[in-house]
Parts: sequence; C-alpha cells; structure tokens
Amino acid sequence: MTFGFAPSSAASLPTSAASAHRVLEPAEWAAAGIPLLRNPREVVSGLHARHHPRPATAVVAVLDPDERLRASASFVRRPAPADGWMFRNALLAQLRRVIPHDLRRRTPVRTAVLLYCRDGDARWTEEDGAWMWGLRDACTLHGLRCGAYITLTRDGWQVLGEGRGGRRPNAFSTPEPFGSAETPPAPPRTGGAALRTPRP
Repeated sequence: MTFGFAPSSAASLPTSAASAHRVLEPAEWAAAGIPLLRNPREVVSGLHARHHPRPATAVVAVLDPDERLRASASFVRRPAPADGWMFRNALLAQLRRVIPHDLRRRTPVRTAVLLYCRDGDARWTEEDGAWMWGLRDACTLHGLRCGAYITLTRDGWQVLGEGRGGRRPNAFSTPEPFGSAETPPAPPRTGGAALRTPRP
C-alpha cells in the first residue's frame, strides 16, 4: 500500500508529542482493519449530492450492514489547530443528533464513514490524521464500527489507506441530482436522517 505525504508538523515531532495532538499516521490506520466499502463511488456520490460539501466541510454517515445510508450529517470545521479530540467531540455530537447509539450490542452492526472536503491535494496531512483519530474514537463511544475516511479535494475523492478514488465528484464539482446519478443513492431508512449544521 502506497501513501503520498504532504508536509506535516507531526512528522518532525517526537511520538509522544504527535500523540498528544491525537493524530493517526497512515500506517496505524492501515493496520486498524478498517472495513472496505463495497462501492465507494456510490457512497461518495450519494453524500456529495445530499450535503453539497465545500472545503472545510465534514460529512459523517452511518451505513447499515448492506451499505445503505441510515443517517448523515454535515458541518463546517472551525478554524483551529487539527486535534483529534476536538474532531471526535464534533463527530460524536452530530452522530447523537441523527441516530441512536448501539452501545448495548456486543458487536457493532452499523458502520460510520467520514467524508472530509478540504483544500490541497490528495496526499495525507496531519489534519487527516486528526480526523482519523476522531472518527475511530467517536465510533467506539457511539457503538459503531469505524469505517472509511474519505477526502474530497480539487483532484477528486480518495479513500485513504485503500488507494481507491476517482476524479468526480471533487471539492468544486456541482452535485448531481439524485435522479441523474448513475446509481441513485438509497434514501435513509427508518430512524435515519440527513442533517446539515453550520458548525460543530
């Protein structure tokens, strides 16, 4: 598995300092056993059509075992240093608004994925590492499986850690209407909701 790297202040920090910022490096993410999406293009296109993300927008979504969307929410990242703990709190707040937790289950059934639209190219950044840390921790606290982390940039979309991606949609493309998409995304099921909020 190959990763590209953008300059990151975390790379020059000692391990203890990097972990204080709660950032997951690509190797740690790849070793975490994140489940692969069967059809990442469909998931990305569906979330893009629902939430119309622009740079600095995060979209968290919960999928059922058949990869159907149960709930999703989007919000704009506050301008502050990248910190996984802050991202975890923002993601957890959105999850609590749109779907009940699964903490009573012995094994998680539903999976949360995160689509983050940002400036720059598709290479991993410290900010991505903080979102990865936040997603993993938010899933644990909400009783969900930690799923894919997807970036949406000017170059297109990419599932980090998998090497899968595409040119459209991208950070500046116009969302396709549901009716004109190649594979229309499934509507949210009972108990699900789509929600957009301006800030965490």
